[in-house]
Amino acid sequence: MDAIKKTLRESPAMRWFALLLISGLTFSTYWFQDFFGGIKPLMESEMGFTSEEFGRLIGLTTIANMFGMIIIGGMILDKWGIRVAGLLFGGLAVIGGAISAMASTGFFGEEHSTMLNYMILGRVFFGVGLEVVCVVATRTVVKWFKGYELALAMAINMGFGRLGSALGIAVSPDLAVNSVPPAVVFAATLIGVALIMFVIYLIFDVKLDKQTKGANVDGEEEEEFKFSDLFKLLKNKSFLYIALLCVAFYAAVFPFIQYAADLLINKFGFTSTLSTEGVITLFGSTALGTSSVYIGLFIFALSITLIPAQIKAKNMKTIALVIILALFFIFIYSLKDVLSVWLKNGPKTASLIPLGTILFTPIFGSYVDRKGKAASLMMLGSLLLIFAHLSLSVFNSVFLGYAGLLSLGVAFSLVPAAMWPSVAKIVPESRLGTAYATMFTIQNWGLGLFFWGIGAVLDLTNKGNLEAIRAGNDVYDYTIPILMLVVCGVISIFLSYKLKQADKIQGFGLELPSGQKPE
Repeated sequence: MDAIKKTLRESPAMRWFALLLISGLTFSTYWFQDFFGGIKPLMESEMGFTSEEFGRLIGLTTIANMFGMIIIGGMILDKWGIRVAGLLFGGLAVIGGAISAMASTGFFGEEHSTMLNYMILGRVFFGVGLEVVCVVATRTVVKWFKGYELALAMAINMGFGRLGSALGIAVSPDLAVNSVPPAVVFAATLIGVALIMFVIYLIFDVKLDKQTKGANVDGEEEEEFKFSDLFKLLKNKSFLYIALLCVAFYAAVFPFIQYAADLLINKFGFTSTLSTEGVITLFGSTALGTSSVYIGLFIFALSITLIPAQIKAKNMKTIALVIILALFFIFIYSLKDVLSVWLKNGPKTASLIPLGTILFTPIFGSYVDRKGKAASLMMLGSLLLIFAHLSLSVFNSVFLGYAGLLSLGVAFSLVPAAMWPSVAKIVPESRLGTAYATMFTIQNWGLGLFFWGIGAVLDLTNKGNLEAIRAGNDVYDYTIPILMLVVCGVISIFLSYKLKQADKIQGFGLELPSGQKPE
């Protein structure tokens, strides 16, 4: 017992430092996953991409995982551990990013088809690495935080991912200026830096394993991995419902993020480039200036959740929260002129979707830790998802458009903050790698079809106006593609309800706080 108490994971400082190091991979891969959404108009004008080609580039990212590659990655993770899986698949993500970056510069050839095909090839390599890296990060969080602040830690890790998405969408136009390659090269470089951070993390991971060798930290018997474990997962009703929910929910979110900036420009008349009134510079760089705003908001979001939680006295807890909120509103007020311009710009406003998750995910994660109600919160998040897409598709009101984006940001925080910790209750820790990988595989079928499908449907429903649209004389009608996402929201509500019903029978305790066992 004394040996267990002296492990690194017993130190709050070490737990959070480990989380910071591992979150670098989450941050950088989400940046690379989503940053193209901020430069879609530039890719069309400079590189001649159509909406269908853009959707193909994004949709084929995960094609290898659609056919089981991520399940193999999950098995490698369960069999050989975090270190092998992280280095192997993090390396693939780096290689994929490098290929896409070189292709964008014309390294493999300057013909349109050549650049497109090699960028797709790079994205495929990146996609193989991306999904397993996300599983590695999630599995690592469970390793360090199970029995402690698990939901909060997962929420913060996801918050780093959403920060990467938000910055990727918002900053990529600043990095690109009038040329696509600088934005792609920068995004690829970030993944390399994150892999170095992961190597540093491995020093602590090795030490933790030495400290816990022969000690059963969680009181559970570890068994050797068997291929039959995969079939056991698929027989678990609760796991099936949460896996399918993952598909339906993310199919309604991730594809939309890629097209959001273009939708706002075409439907609501938002600007594609930022006027001088909305430019923030830091050390002479607009990219650093933009990033400083998002990082500042991220810090405030973490402070609202973490600082009061460390204070025992109720009165002091309240005072700390009031001070943080006051500083937050002062921060926002100081930027009111800039933000008013940003809210009329397509890429900047689109970045509000993952930005909302930065603000809300840690709060919702902390709530799930303390109060539970995970299945119920997934139902609520799915309902907000439906409202969001109806607001952005059926109506032409800019006000409802903003309300829809805000609702989508809240839903995008609420459902993942409840969903991912719930998997750790449904599946034994020793099989989490396979479980998460299976979820991602099923998810990728939905995402691949919707990424590509939205682009194809967009071109099809605007077939008669495509030449005028690309000449700048007409705009895309996004109504039908976005209504497709409303259907996903309806399916998400149904699956959340079925998950809640199944949990009542199987007794995993999804509605209970972290650490509380069902009776």
